[in-house]
Amino acid sequence: MAQVRFTADVVVTCDTDNSVYAPGVVDAVDGRVAWVGSPDDAPEISDTVTVDNVGGLIMPGLVNAHCHTPMTLVRGSGDGLPLHRWLTEAMWPREGRMTPADAWWGMTLGSAEMLLAGVTTSCEMYLFEDAVVDAARASGARLVMTPGVVAALHPSGSDRSGEIAEFFSRHHDPAGRVTVGVAPHSAYDLGVDAVGNLADLARSLNTVLHLHLAETREESAELEASFGCSVTRILYDQGVFEGRVLAAHCVWVDTTDINLLAANGVAVAHCPISNMKLGSGIAPLAAMRDAGVTVAYGTDGPASNDSLDLWEEVKMGALLARAHSLDSTLITAVETLSMATRYSAAAVGLDDTGCLIPGNALDMIRIDLDQSTFVPVTDIDELLAHLAWSGSSRKVTDVWVAGEKVVADGEVLTVDTERAVAEVRERALRLAGA
Repeated sequence: MAQVRFTADVVVTCDTDNSVYAPGVVDAVDGRVAWVGSPDDAPEISDTVTVDNVGGLIMPGLVNAHCHTPMTLVRGSGDGLPLHRWLTEAMWPREGRMTPADAWWGMTLGSAEMLLAGVTTSCEMYLFEDAVVDAARASGARLVMTPGVVAALHPSGSDRSGEIAEFFSRHHDPAGRVTVGVAPHSAYDLGVDAVGNLADLARSLNTVLHLHLAETREESAELEASFGCSVTRILYDQGVFEGRVLAAHCVWVDTTDINLLAANGVAVAHCPISNMKLGSGIAPLAAMRDAGVTVAYGTDGPASNDSLDLWEEVKMGALLARAHSLDSTLITAVETLSMATRYSAAAVGLDDTGCLIPGNALDMIRIDLDQSTFVPVTDIDELLAHLAWSGSSRKVTDVWVAGEKVVADGEVLTVDTERAVAEVRERALRLAGA
Protein backbone atom coordinates (compact mmCIF):
# COMPACT_ATOMS: atom_id res chain seq x y z
CA MET A 1 0.00 0.00 0.00
CA ALA A 2 1.64 3.21 -1.26
CA GLN A 3 1.28 6.08 1.24
CA VAL A 4 2.39 9.66 0.67
CA ARG A 5 2.02 12.82 2.77
CA PHE A 6 2.03 16.11 0.85
CA THR A 7 2.70 19.32 2.76
CA ALA A 8 2.06 22.73 1.23
CA ASP A 9 1.88 26.38 2.19
CA VAL A 10 -1.79 26.33 1.22
CA VAL A 11 -4.30 23.57 0.49
CA VAL A 12 -7.49 24.66 -1.32
CA THR A 13 -9.92 21.74 -1.15
CA CYS A 14 -12.87 23.07 -3.22
CA ASP A 15 -15.10 20.96 -0.96
CA THR A 16 -18.67 21.92 -0.10
CA ASP A 17 -17.43 24.02 2.84
CA ASN A 18 -14.76 25.70 0.68
CA SER A 19 -12.16 24.62 3.25
CA VAL A 20 -8.68 26.15 2.97
CA TYR A 21 -5.71 25.17 5.12
CA ALA A 22 -2.64 27.42 5.35
CA PRO A 23 -0.39 25.53 5.83
CA GLY A 24 -2.02 22.26 4.85
CA VAL A 25 -1.52 18.53 4.56
CA VAL A 26 -2.91 15.97 2.12
CA ASP A 27 -2.41 12.28 2.91
CA ALA A 28 -2.82 9.80 0.04
CA VAL A 29 -3.03 6.02 -0.07
CA ASP A 30 -2.89 4.12 -3.35
CA GLY A 31 -3.77 7.18 -5.41
CA ARG A 32 -6.69 8.33 -3.26
CA VAL A 33 -7.03 11.05 -0.65
CA ALA A 34 -6.94 9.63 2.89
CA TRP A 35 -6.92 12.82 4.96
CA VAL A 36 -6.84 16.61 4.48
CA GLY A 37 -6.30 19.33 7.05
CA SER A 38 -3.85 21.43 9.00
CA PRO A 39 -0.47 20.06 10.14
CA ASP A 40 -1.45 20.44 13.80
CA ASP A 41 -4.35 18.04 13.33
CA ALA A 42 -2.63 15.58 11.02
CA PRO A 43 -2.63 11.92 12.07
CA GLU A 44 0.62 10.30 13.01
CA ILE A 45 2.41 8.45 10.24
CA SER A 46 5.05 5.75 10.26
CA ASP A 47 8.64 6.20 9.15
CA THR A 48 7.82 4.25 5.98
CA VAL A 49 5.44 6.93 4.67
CA THR A 50 6.95 9.19 2.02
CA VAL A 51 6.70 12.90 2.88
CA ASP A 52 6.70 15.29 -0.09
CA ASN A 53 7.16 18.91 0.99
CA VAL A 54 5.83 20.51 -2.18
CA GLY A 55 5.29 24.03 -0.81
CA GLY A 56 3.20 26.47 -2.83
CA LEU A 57 -0.53 25.89 -3.20
CA ILE A 58 -2.17 22.55 -3.94
CA MET A 59 -5.76 22.13 -5.08
CA PRO A 60 -7.90 19.72 -7.10
CA GLY A 61 -7.16 19.33 -10.78
CA LEU A 62 -9.49 21.27 -13.06
CA VAL A 63 -12.25 19.47 -14.98
CA ASN A 64 -13.02 20.54 -18.57
CA ALA A 65 -16.73 19.76 -18.88
CA HIS A 66 -17.09 20.16 -22.65
CA CYS A 67 -14.39 19.73 -25.25
CA HIS A 68 -13.54 18.34 -28.69
CA THR A 69 -9.82 18.08 -28.07
CA PRO A 70 -8.67 16.32 -31.28
CA MET A 71 -9.65 19.53 -33.05
CA THR A 72 -6.15 20.75 -32.24
CA LEU A 73 -5.69 19.55 -35.84
CA VAL A 74 -8.00 22.31 -37.14
CA ARG A 75 -7.18 25.05 -34.64
CA GLY A 76 -7.44 28.48 -36.25
CA SER A 77 -9.44 27.34 -39.27
CA GLY A 78 -12.47 29.41 -40.24
CA ASP A 79 -11.65 32.25 -37.90
CA GLY A 80 -14.30 34.97 -38.01
CA LEU A 81 -17.15 32.81 -39.32
CA PRO A 82 -20.44 32.39 -37.42
CA LEU A 83 -21.16 28.94 -36.01
CA HIS A 84 -23.09 27.33 -38.88
CA ARG A 85 -20.70 28.51 -41.59
CA TRP A 86 -17.73 27.72 -39.37
CA LEU A 87 -18.95 24.12 -39.06
CA THR A 88 -20.01 23.54 -42.67
CA GLU A 89 -17.27 25.48 -44.48
CA ALA A 90 -14.24 25.04 -42.23
CA MET A 91 -14.60 22.24 -39.69
CA TRP A 92 -16.56 19.40 -41.26
CA PRO A 93 -14.68 19.33 -44.60
CA ARG A 94 -11.34 18.97 -42.77
CA GLU A 95 -12.69 16.55 -40.18
CA GLY A 96 -14.10 14.47 -43.02
CA ARG A 97 -10.50 13.71 -44.07
CA MET A 98 -9.44 12.76 -40.55
CA THR A 99 -8.21 9.28 -39.68
CA PRO A 100 -8.00 7.54 -36.30
CA ALA A 101 -4.24 8.16 -36.27
CA ASP A 102 -4.88 11.88 -36.84
CA ALA A 103 -7.32 11.94 -33.93
CA TRP A 104 -4.79 10.13 -31.72
CA TRP A 105 -2.15 12.76 -32.30
CA GLY A 106 -4.65 15.60 -31.97
CA MET A 107 -5.83 14.22 -28.63
CA THR A 108 -2.25 13.57 -27.50
CA LEU A 109 -1.21 17.16 -28.10
CA GLY A 110 -4.39 18.50 -26.53
CA SER A 111 -4.01 16.26 -23.47
CA ALA A 112 -0.50 17.57 -22.93
CA GLU A 113 -1.77 21.14 -23.26
CA MET A 114 -4.51 20.54 -20.70
CA LEU A 115 -2.26 18.74 -18.22
CA LEU A 116 0.21 21.63 -18.36
CA ALA A 117 -2.70 23.93 -17.49
CA GLY A 118 -3.71 21.78 -14.53
CA VAL A 119 -6.70 20.20 -16.27
CA THR A 120 -6.69 16.61 -15.07
CA THR A 121 -10.05 15.56 -16.58
CA SER A 122 -11.80 16.35 -19.85
CA CYS A 123 -15.24 15.38 -21.10
CA GLU A 124 -14.84 14.75 -24.81
CA MET A 125 -17.53 14.76 -27.48
CA TYR A 126 -15.87 13.35 -30.56
CA LEU A 127 -15.54 10.58 -33.12
CA PHE A 128 -12.69 8.06 -33.37
CA GLU A 129 -13.45 7.22 -29.77
CA ASP A 130 -11.02 4.30 -29.50
CA ALA A 131 -8.13 6.50 -30.63
CA VAL A 132 -9.16 9.26 -28.21
CA VAL A 133 -9.26 6.80 -25.29
CA ASP A 134 -5.88 5.32 -26.23
CA ALA A 135 -4.29 8.78 -26.42
CA ALA A 136 -5.76 9.94 -23.11
CA ARG A 137 -4.62 6.76 -21.36
CA ALA A 138 -1.10 7.20 -22.71
CA SER A 139 -1.00 10.77 -21.39
CA GLY A 140 -2.21 9.72 -17.94
CA ALA A 141 -5.20 12.06 -18.02
CA ARG A 142 -8.67 11.25 -16.74
CA LEU A 143 -11.27 11.05 -19.51
CA VAL A 144 -15.04 11.07 -19.86
CA MET A 145 -15.45 9.88 -23.45
CA THR A 146 -18.83 10.54 -25.02
CA PRO A 147 -18.78 9.21 -28.61
CA GLY A 148 -20.37 11.73 -30.93
CA VAL A 149 -23.35 11.13 -33.19
CA VAL A 150 -23.61 13.48 -36.18
CA ALA A 151 -26.31 13.33 -38.85
CA ALA A 152 -23.95 13.63 -41.80
CA LEU A 153 -21.93 10.62 -40.63
CA HIS A 154 -24.58 8.58 -38.85
CA PRO A 155 -27.83 8.74 -40.84
CA SER A 156 -31.04 7.20 -39.64
CA GLY A 157 -30.75 3.42 -39.70
CA SER A 158 -27.05 3.30 -38.85
CA ASP A 159 -26.07 1.25 -35.82
CA ARG A 160 -24.34 4.00 -33.90
CA SER A 161 -26.24 3.04 -30.75
CA GLY A 162 -24.91 -0.50 -31.01
CA GLU A 163 -21.39 0.77 -31.58
CA ILE A 164 -21.59 3.01 -28.52
CA ALA A 165 -23.01 0.24 -26.34
CA GLU A 166 -20.18 -2.07 -27.38
CA PHE A 167 -17.61 0.68 -26.81
CA PHE A 168 -19.12 1.30 -23.37
CA SER A 169 -18.75 -2.36 -22.44
CA ARG A 170 -15.04 -2.28 -23.35
CA HIS A 171 -13.97 1.02 -21.82
CA HIS A 172 -16.34 2.23 -19.09
CA ASP A 173 -14.43 1.90 -15.83
CA PRO A 174 -15.63 4.12 -12.95
CA ALA A 175 -12.82 2.79 -10.75
CA GLY A 176 -10.22 3.74 -13.35
CA ARG A 177 -9.49 6.83 -15.43
CA VAL A 178 -11.97 6.32 -18.31
CA THR A 179 -15.75 6.54 -18.20
CA VAL A 180 -18.08 6.55 -21.20
CA GLY A 181 -21.24 8.49 -22.04
CA VAL A 182 -23.42 9.13 -25.09
CA ALA A 183 -23.22 12.29 -27.22
CA PRO A 184 -25.89 13.18 -29.78
CA HIS A 185 -24.62 16.37 -31.36
CA SER A 186 -27.88 18.31 -31.05
CA ALA A 187 -31.59 18.23 -31.80
CA TYR A 188 -31.19 20.61 -34.70
CA ASP A 189 -28.63 18.31 -36.32
CA LEU A 190 -30.08 14.85 -35.59
CA GLY A 191 -33.76 15.56 -35.06
CA VAL A 192 -35.77 15.12 -31.89
CA ASP A 193 -36.52 11.41 -32.30
CA ALA A 194 -32.87 10.46 -32.74
CA VAL A 195 -31.87 12.44 -29.66
CA GLY A 196 -34.66 10.73 -27.73
CA ASN A 197 -33.44 7.29 -28.79
CA LEU A 198 -29.88 8.11 -27.70
CA ALA A 199 -31.22 9.42 -24.40
CA ASP A 200 -32.88 6.02 -23.93
CA LEU A 201 -29.51 4.38 -24.58
CA ALA A 202 -27.76 6.58 -22.01
CA ARG A 203 -30.39 5.74 -19.39
CA SER A 204 -30.11 2.02 -20.13
CA LEU A 205 -26.33 2.28 -19.57
CA ASN A 206 -26.81 4.49 -16.50
CA THR A 207 -24.45 7.06 -17.91
CA VAL A 208 -24.33 10.71 -18.91
CA LEU A 209 -26.03 12.10 -22.03
CA HIS A 210 -23.92 14.93 -23.48
CA LEU A 211 -25.37 17.27 -26.13
CA HIS A 212 -25.29 20.81 -27.48
CA LEU A 213 -28.30 22.90 -26.50
CA ALA A 214 -29.39 26.43 -27.47
CA GLU A 215 -25.91 27.55 -28.50
CA THR A 216 -27.12 30.12 -31.04
CA ARG A 217 -30.33 32.05 -31.47
CA GLU A 218 -31.00 30.69 -34.96
CA GLU A 219 -29.97 27.03 -34.78
CA SER A 220 -33.31 25.55 -33.63
CA ALA A 221 -35.70 28.02 -35.28
CA GLU A 222 -37.17 25.37 -37.60
CA LEU A 223 -37.74 22.90 -34.75
CA GLU A 224 -39.25 25.56 -32.53
CA ALA A 225 -41.60 26.73 -35.29
CA SER A 226 -42.72 23.14 -35.88
CA PHE A 227 -43.30 22.29 -32.20
CA GLY A 228 -44.45 25.73 -31.06
CA CYS A 229 -42.05 25.97 -28.12
CA SER A 230 -38.35 26.28 -27.24
CA VAL A 231 -35.94 23.47 -28.04
CA THR A 232 -35.38 23.05 -24.29
CA ARG A 233 -39.11 22.44 -23.82
CA ILE A 234 -39.18 20.12 -26.84
CA LEU A 235 -36.47 17.89 -25.35
CA TYR A 236 -38.15 17.95 -21.95
CA ASP A 237 -41.47 16.88 -23.49
CA GLN A 238 -39.69 14.03 -25.28
CA GLY A 239 -38.28 12.71 -22.00
CA VAL A 240 -34.68 13.53 -22.90
CA PHE A 241 -34.02 15.09 -19.48
CA GLU A 242 -35.09 12.06 -17.46
CA GLY A 243 -31.54 10.70 -17.06
CA ARG A 244 -28.18 12.26 -16.22
CA VAL A 245 -27.80 15.04 -18.79
CA LEU A 246 -25.01 17.49 -19.58
CA ALA A 247 -26.07 20.31 -21.90
CA ALA A 248 -23.32 22.38 -23.47
CA HIS A 249 -23.65 26.15 -23.99
CA CYS A 250 -27.32 26.96 -23.14
CA VAL A 251 -26.84 30.54 -24.28
CA TRP A 252 -30.38 31.12 -25.55
CA VAL A 253 -32.50 29.90 -22.65
CA ASP A 254 -35.19 31.95 -20.91
CA THR A 255 -36.53 31.76 -17.37
CA THR A 256 -38.94 28.94 -18.23
CA ASP A 257 -36.17 26.94 -19.90
CA ILE A 258 -33.83 27.48 -16.95
CA ASN A 259 -36.47 26.27 -14.50
CA LEU A 260 -36.94 23.12 -16.61
CA LEU A 261 -33.19 22.47 -16.53
CA ALA A 262 -33.06 22.98 -12.77
CA ALA A 263 -36.14 20.88 -12.01
CA ASN A 264 -34.74 17.97 -14.03
CA GLY A 265 -31.18 18.11 -12.75
CA VAL A 266 -29.70 18.99 -16.14
CA ALA A 267 -26.13 20.25 -15.76
CA VAL A 268 -24.79 22.97 -18.06
CA ALA A 269 -21.29 23.24 -19.51
CA HIS A 270 -20.67 26.97 -19.82
CA CYS A 271 -18.15 27.89 -22.54
CA PRO A 272 -17.90 31.69 -22.41
CA ILE A 273 -14.83 32.20 -24.59
CA SER A 274 -16.06 29.95 -27.40
CA ASN A 275 -19.45 31.68 -27.23
CA MET A 276 -17.75 35.04 -27.59
CA LYS A 277 -15.39 33.99 -30.37
CA LEU A 278 -18.23 32.57 -32.48
CA GLY A 279 -20.52 35.49 -31.66
CA SER A 280 -23.11 33.16 -30.14
CA GLY A 281 -24.04 35.34 -27.18
CA ILE A 282 -23.65 35.43 -23.40
CA ALA A 283 -25.22 32.62 -21.41
CA PRO A 284 -27.33 33.70 -18.38
CA LEU A 285 -24.89 32.25 -15.85
CA ALA A 286 -26.21 34.04 -12.77
CA ALA A 287 -29.83 33.17 -13.55
CA MET A 288 -28.96 29.51 -14.04
CA ARG A 289 -27.04 29.34 -10.77
CA ASP A 290 -29.80 31.19 -8.91
CA ALA A 291 -32.30 28.61 -10.17
CA GLY A 292 -30.15 25.77 -8.83
CA VAL A 293 -28.65 24.53 -12.10
CA THR A 294 -25.25 22.84 -11.75
CA VAL A 295 -23.06 24.96 -14.03
CA ALA A 296 -19.60 23.77 -15.04
CA TYR A 297 -16.91 25.26 -17.26
CA GLY A 298 -15.77 23.94 -20.61
CA THR A 299 -13.33 25.31 -23.14
CA ASP A 300 -15.20 23.84 -26.12
CA GLY A 301 -12.84 22.66 -28.85
CA PRO A 302 -9.41 24.19 -29.50
CA ALA A 303 -10.70 25.39 -32.87
CA SER A 304 -13.49 27.47 -31.33
CA ASN A 305 -11.58 28.89 -28.36
CA ASP A 306 -8.55 28.49 -29.39
CA SER A 307 -6.99 27.62 -26.06
CA LEU A 308 -7.48 24.63 -23.76
CA ASP A 309 -6.48 26.67 -20.71
CA LEU A 310 -9.56 26.35 -18.47
CA TRP A 311 -8.24 29.13 -16.21
CA GLU A 312 -9.38 31.57 -18.88
CA GLU A 313 -12.97 30.34 -18.45
CA VAL A 314 -12.67 30.63 -14.66
CA LYS A 315 -11.92 34.33 -15.02
CA MET A 316 -14.00 35.23 -18.05
CA GLY A 317 -17.14 33.34 -17.04
CA ALA A 318 -17.45 35.18 -13.76
CA LEU A 319 -16.48 38.59 -15.11
CA LEU A 320 -18.90 38.34 -18.04
CA ALA A 321 -21.73 37.55 -15.62
CA ARG A 322 -20.82 40.61 -13.55
CA ALA A 323 -20.64 42.88 -16.58
CA HIS A 324 -23.87 41.51 -18.05
CA SER A 325 -25.75 42.06 -14.80
CA LEU A 326 -23.95 45.27 -13.77
CA ASP A 327 -23.32 43.62 -10.42
CA SER A 328 -19.79 43.11 -9.07
CA THR A 329 -21.05 40.86 -6.27
CA LEU A 330 -22.04 38.04 -8.61
CA ILE A 331 -19.95 34.86 -8.97
CA THR A 332 -17.30 35.19 -6.30
CA ALA A 333 -13.75 33.88 -6.60
CA VAL A 334 -14.67 30.77 -4.62
CA GLU A 335 -17.74 30.12 -6.77
CA THR A 336 -15.94 30.40 -10.09
CA LEU A 337 -13.16 28.10 -8.87
CA SER A 338 -15.79 25.56 -7.79
CA MET A 339 -17.32 25.65 -11.26
CA ALA A 340 -14.03 24.40 -12.71
CA THR A 341 -13.57 21.70 -10.08
CA ARG A 342 -16.36 20.29 -7.91
CA TYR A 343 -19.29 21.33 -10.10
CA SER A 344 -17.55 20.34 -13.33
CA ALA A 345 -16.85 16.88 -11.94
CA ALA A 346 -20.50 16.45 -10.93
CA ALA A 347 -21.67 17.71 -14.33
CA VAL A 348 -19.69 15.08 -16.26
CA GLY A 349 -20.86 12.24 -14.03
CA LEU A 350 -17.81 11.83 -11.78
CA ASP A 351 -18.44 11.48 -8.07
CA ASP A 352 -14.88 10.94 -6.85
CA THR A 353 -12.88 13.87 -8.16
CA GLY A 354 -13.13 17.65 -8.33
CA CYS A 355 -12.35 18.24 -4.64
CA LEU A 356 -9.74 17.10 -2.14
CA ILE A 357 -11.74 15.06 0.37
CA PRO A 358 -11.10 11.60 1.83
CA GLY A 359 -11.99 8.85 -0.61
CA ASN A 360 -11.60 10.92 -3.74
CA ALA A 361 -9.00 10.25 -6.40
CA LEU A 362 -5.79 12.19 -5.89
CA ASP A 363 -6.20 14.45 -8.93
CA MET A 364 -4.17 17.41 -7.74
CA ILE A 365 -2.16 20.36 -9.01
CA ARG A 366 0.49 22.61 -7.52
CA ILE A 367 0.48 26.36 -8.08
CA ASP A 368 3.61 28.48 -7.73
CA LEU A 369 2.89 31.32 -5.29
CA ASP A 370 6.28 33.00 -5.73
CA GLN A 371 4.98 35.34 -8.43
CA SER A 372 3.95 38.97 -8.36
CA THR A 373 0.32 38.20 -9.19
CA PHE A 374 -0.03 36.36 -5.87
CA VAL A 375 1.31 39.28 -3.86
CA PRO A 376 0.23 40.62 -1.42
CA VAL A 377 -1.76 38.18 0.69
CA THR A 378 -3.11 39.51 3.98
CA ASP A 379 -5.92 36.96 4.29
CA ILE A 380 -7.27 33.84 2.58
CA ASP A 381 -9.93 35.74 0.64
CA GLU A 382 -7.22 37.74 -1.10
CA LEU A 383 -5.35 34.56 -1.99
CA LEU A 384 -8.47 32.99 -3.52
CA ALA A 385 -9.09 36.19 -5.48
CA HIS A 386 -5.55 36.02 -6.86
CA LEU A 387 -6.12 32.37 -7.78
CA ALA A 388 -9.40 33.06 -9.61
CA TRP A 389 -8.41 36.24 -11.43
CA SER A 390 -4.69 35.58 -12.04
CA GLY A 391 -4.57 31.80 -12.34
CA SER A 392 -3.27 30.42 -15.62
CA SER A 393 -1.36 27.54 -17.10
CA ARG A 394 1.82 29.54 -16.45
CA LYS A 395 1.28 29.17 -12.70
CA VAL A 396 0.94 25.34 -12.68
CA THR A 397 4.16 23.51 -11.87
CA ASP A 398 3.14 19.94 -10.98
CA VAL A 399 0.16 17.68 -11.69
CA TRP A 400 -0.95 14.32 -10.31
CA VAL A 401 -3.74 12.10 -11.68
CA ALA A 402 -4.87 9.21 -9.48
CA GLY A 403 -1.72 9.81 -7.49
CA GLU A 404 0.58 9.47 -10.51
CA LYS A 405 2.75 12.48 -11.28
CA VAL A 406 2.23 13.46 -14.92
CA VAL A 407 3.70 17.00 -14.87
CA ALA A 408 6.84 17.96 -12.96
CA ASP A 409 8.38 21.45 -12.90
CA GLY A 410 6.25 22.51 -15.83
CA GLU A 411 7.16 19.56 -18.05
CA VAL A 412 4.79 16.78 -19.16
CA LEU A 413 6.30 13.46 -18.20
CA THR A 414 4.02 11.25 -20.29
CA VAL A 415 3.97 12.86 -23.74
CA ASP A 416 6.68 13.57 -26.30
CA THR A 417 5.34 17.06 -26.91
CA GLU A 418 7.94 17.93 -29.53
CA ARG A 419 6.90 14.98 -31.67
CA ALA A 420 3.20 15.65 -31.03
CA VAL A 421 3.59 19.23 -32.28
CA ALA A 422 5.38 18.00 -35.41
CA GLU A 423 2.76 15.32 -36.10
CA VAL A 424 -0.17 17.72 -35.70
CA ARG A 425 1.50 20.34 -37.85
CA GLU A 426 2.08 17.86 -40.70
CA ARG A 427 -1.33 16.18 -40.46
CA ALA A 428 -3.16 19.49 -40.34
CA LEU A 429 -1.69 20.44 -43.72
CA ARG A 430 -3.16 17.28 -45.26
CA LEU A 431 -6.57 17.92 -43.68
CA ALA A 432 -6.53 21.44 -45.09
CA GLY A 433 -5.88 20.03 -48.56
CA ALA A 434 -2.50 21.79 -48.71
